[in-house]
Amino acid sequence: MIRKIFLLGWVIAAVGVQLACAERSNDRRQVVLIVWDGMRPDFVSEENTPALWRLSKEGVFFRNHHAVYPSATEVNGTALATGVYPNHSGLIANYEYRPEIDSRKLINVENPAVVRKGDELSGGKYIAVPTIAELVQKAGRRTAIATAKTVGLLLDRHLDSRGKDSVALFAGESLPPDAIGSIVKMLGPFPAPPKQPFAEGDAWTAKALTDSLWRDGVPAFSLLWLSEPDATQHQTAPGAQPALAAIRTADQNLAHVLAALDRRHAREITDIFVVSDHGFSTISREIDLRKILATAGFNVATDDPKPDDIMLVGNGGTVLFYVIRHDTSVTHRLVEFLQQSDFAGVIFTREAMPGTFGLGKAKIDSPNAPDMAMAFHWNDSRNQFGVLGMIDADWNRRAGEGTHATLSRFDMHNTLIASGPDFHRGQSDDFPSGNVDLAPTILRILGITPPRQLDGRILSEAMVTIDNSPSKAQTETIEATRKFSSGTWRQTLQISRAGSTTYLDEGNGAFVQPKSEKKNEPPH
Repeated sequence: MIRKIFLLGWVIAAVGVQLACAERSNDRRQVVLIVWDGMRPDFVSEENTPALWRLSKEGVFFRNHHAVYPSATEVNGTALATGVYPNHSGLIANYEYRPEIDSRKLINVENPAVVRKGDELSGGKYIAVPTIAELVQKAGRRTAIATAKTVGLLLDRHLDSRGKDSVALFAGESLPPDAIGSIVKMLGPFPAPPKQPFAEGDAWTAKALTDSLWRDGVPAFSLLWLSEPDATQHQTAPGAQPALAAIRTADQNLAHVLAALDRRHAREITDIFVVSDHGFSTISREIDLRKILATAGFNVATDDPKPDDIMLVGNGGTVLFYVIRHDTSVTHRLVEFLQQSDFAGVIFTREAMPGTFGLGKAKIDSPNAPDMAMAFHWNDSRNQFGVLGMIDADWNRRAGEGTHATLSRFDMHNTLIASGPDFHRGQSDDFPSGNVDLAPTILRILGITPPRQLDGRILSEAMVTIDNSPSKAQTETIEATRKFSSGTWRQTLQISRAGSTTYLDEGNGAFVQPKSEKKNEPPH
């Protein structure tokens, strides 16, 4: 009996030691997340991105990684930071119409004044769930957010009242507000475009992270968000020489961060993620949808919408339609018109309608969601530089330039590479993964349990510290059709699933006229 008690006590003590070691290990573990805005995975190569290429050989290259829809920056930045779909974070696009924030016009969701008012109206729930940074700080550990774009404000926006040892930088501003002073004294002011190239702002932000925010040690969680290659690809196109040069500057900033970790001998306790928020395409046609709809007799508002108006909010490759007073007759007429056009790709609606998918299929069915959303049509033709992926897009950019936010596979599939002590070495992961998976994986590495179940999954199949790999992924294609006297509208959506996590692979649609009939061109 005494021997059994002794053995039991030994076992309990051993388990306690193991748990204590695990806690110490998690307390020592550091995560660095680096975002290359708009980086397509097919541009990762030894020639284009030598530092990222070497990192992929030291870790795991996720070959089937996904953005959330719409494939745009702010919605994906929020997904990366929270681990939930847009319908659960409450932020579904770069530009939205939120009459409670501004009833006269659309809003830019990352604008500091908009964010402040959104938090005021919601009791601090402008983003409805906590971000990684907030959860790490709540656990008593330090964070550092450094972004060359205003998106950084969405990732950690309460630091003026919390987190005295943590800092968030966003496009040359900071929270807490007085934190920027010492950084400017060290590096000079943030080199903002258009006076300075985007690459200069990226380099400044990377140095601010490593030379200032890491001065007293690398925090538990750091995030560096680079504006390239997105900024230059918008001005040129994927594959253009300036765009390739922008990719090389992003790689140089990655090399700078890795060298800073090496100088601190921190690589053995640091997991590094390099991810992009979305992919990229080239515009084949710019569609002036406001003019098209007005010509067809719709009341399209630019500001101060009236009761029967449609508030049209462009997001590049996706357009949101807010029908004032939610008049279903207006929405039905609008859907029918778009289904007979030659530029519509996939249409999502708040109410069930023939030939559409519900907003829930795109995970954008939030309380602030529009009455309908339309992703523009796309194809896999090559652009002027031989790069695959052409899309129709709204009137904000010209044909031949780059943009994104459609359901094209080239917009929805983005880059993810992970390397560090928790990941296998030299592997490719073909299992579906997505931006919503970063937060649960990072929190698991840091030993932090989120307060609610996240939509994303832990990337266990790529990790050496977790034995259970996910079951086999499932892929399905759904479709919706609608027949008209002049032809048939058909749209499809390909969806992959891993457990309860859903990834949108691609979606497209087209209006097809019978070959035997000679009809007028559809509206365009």
